[in-house]
Amino acid sequence: MPSRRSSRRLPFDRPMQVEWITLGLWVVCTTLWGLALLTLPVGWAWGVLVFALVLHASLTHEVLHGHPFPSRLASEALVIVNPGLFIPYLRFRDTHLAHHQDANLTDPYDDPETNYVDPAMWRRMPRLLRGVLALNNTLAGRMLLGPVVAQVSFMREDWRAIRAGDVQVLRGWLVHLPGVFAVMCIVWLSAMPIWVYLTACYAAVSVLKIRTFLEHQAHERARGRTVIVEDRGLLAFLFLNNNFHVVHHMHPRVPWYRLPALYRANRDRYLSCNEGYCYASYRDVFVRHFLRVKDPVPHPLWSSDR
Repeated sequence: MPSRRSSRRLPFDRPMQVEWITLGLWVVCTTLWGLALLTLPVGWAWGVLVFALVLHASLTHEVLHGHPFPSRLASEALVIVNPGLFIPYLRFRDTHLAHHQDANLTDPYDDPETNYVDPAMWRRMPRLLRGVLALNNTLAGRMLLGPVVAQVSFMREDWRAIRAGDVQVLRGWLVHLPGVFAVMCIVWLSAMPIWVYLTACYAAVSVLKIRTFLEHQAHERARGRTVIVEDRGLLAFLFLNNNFHVVHHMHPRVPWYRLPALYRANRDRYLSCNEGYCYASYRDVFVRHFLRVKDPVPHPLWSSDR
């Protein structure tokens, strides 16, 4: 989405000691990725690879919030190479920390992760593009088309920033490209065809779109914009409990493995804080929104006169 201002940073939250659970999970994730490429038959490897890539993306989210090491550089060294290929870590870090300015959540311009658009822009869009974005506003469409829609938008805005002289954005991509080259060399040396690997990367983003699909809604109060999905299944694990999203936004320093207990101990408080924006599980999300839009694409509360 367009941005009126350059990305703003929050302080990098550092743990006081090494979080061994998160570090151990990174080791498991990296091992699964290597096994999928180097030892498993391609049929099995594809599923393991998708699992590992989703988990790696969730671990990347932990890293940018200051885990698992007290040292920022040590933590970022774990994920600076993105085996999922599509998004540079440094760009994800900067845009996601800007997203954590809760007062701007769902803002079509100042929230880098929103899917809402300015109603005035919506009216000027070609009918075909409006159709694509409307389909993207169902869960089925978000999983099928969402990775392409998001990637095109992300790269378009970064390209505009680079052309405008934003050195930080350019640096993010320049740091990213050697990692892409290294990953593709490993894939080329493995038994997995490159095109199969790329489909696994796409599928991993599709799975991640389940989490981000309704994390934030248009609401007059900032506190009512962030969801809770009370799920403890496989998806919740792959998302590292980020389904307790309002808890994460209120306590970004808390590591993923402590979020469920924190939520259970203060459930009524969190549901009061987010105005009851809650789903019982991801099954509930699928039932309610797989083929039905969750809300309009043009921001329903947005005034173009702002």
